[in-house]
Amino acid sequence: GAGGGAAGGLVGGVLTDLLSWRWVLLINVPVGALVLAGAVFWLVEGRTERGRRLDLPGAVLVTAGLALVAYGIVQTEVRGWGAPATLLPLAGGVLLLALFTWVEARSVGPLMPLGLFRVRAVASANAAMFVCGSVSFSSWFFMTVYAQNVLGYTPLEAGLALVPSSLSIVLGSKLAPRMMVRTGTRGLAVLGTLVAAAGFGWQAMMTAEGTYLSAILGPGVLMMAGLGMATTPLATLATSAAAPGDAGLVSGLVNTSRTMGGALGLAVLSTVAASRTAGATTPEALTRGYALAFGTGAGVLLAAVLLMLLWLPRGATER
Repeated sequence: GAGGGAAGGLVGGVLTDLLSWRWVLLINVPVGALVLAGAVFWLVEGRTERGRRLDLPGAVLVTAGLALVAYGIVQTEVRGWGAPATLLPLAGGVLLLALFTWVEARSVGPLMPLGLFRVRAVASANAAMFVCGSVSFSSWFFMTVYAQNVLGYTPLEAGLALVPSSLSIVLGSKLAPRMMVRTGTRGLAVLGTLVAAAGFGWQAMMTAEGTYLSAILGPGVLMMAGLGMATTPLATLATSAAAPGDAGLVSGLVNTSRTMGGALGLAVLSTVAASRTAGATTPEALTRGYALAFGTGAGVLLAAVLLMLLWLPRGATER
């Protein structure tokens, strides 16, 4: 997952430079076809001893609810938070998700057994993943637009500039299992988040005349390495605390928390940046907006550290 995400910036830059920005979206069609073909030929079916019916009402409600919430969040960039085009889908999404919770509580075979959230590790790790995801997605966006809109990079050059940052999140993810032996899962999640917060704080000091080393490479590597170190123990905490039959379900929940956190975080931090620029498009004004977004992200990560210290279990006995 980290490797695929790391490749996205570079591939996006190549597609935008050589073809069109539309290919950034269109490329998902052949990629999706390859994934489906690979699933057919290589994935091995795993079944539990007891049969389980598809919770169709739950699936429809949660999919529609999350889609409406995501759509409403996206509208904030253009319409603002108080516009009907934003509030109506957000309200509709929240209503559908509330209905989903009501249905799941009464279903014989729920898609999402609500009892999972009574497991401390599952609930706390998902909350922490949501908060960390809210800034991790945003960092890629703001680093890319800073490189292009302020430093004058082409899309391809911006993609190449972010390659070290992309590789560092892979490195952080790969080092995490070995480091967890020494620090514990909770300790490494906190340490990784603090490293990422330091990177965000460094990035918040960007200027319109920034150099590649000080304004992109250094803070980018620190941010992404820290996030890679933090994500692995959080996912480990959540999945290891669940029953074997629920591990896949909890894994999907972790990914959903990270993605929805990213959607909300990008909308909020974009609004924060826009409030500082006040419509100005000069490099100096844009930089002030981007810097405020990164500074806010650093504060969010410090709040995530506090959440982890107070809520994440210290060991297996607390799960």
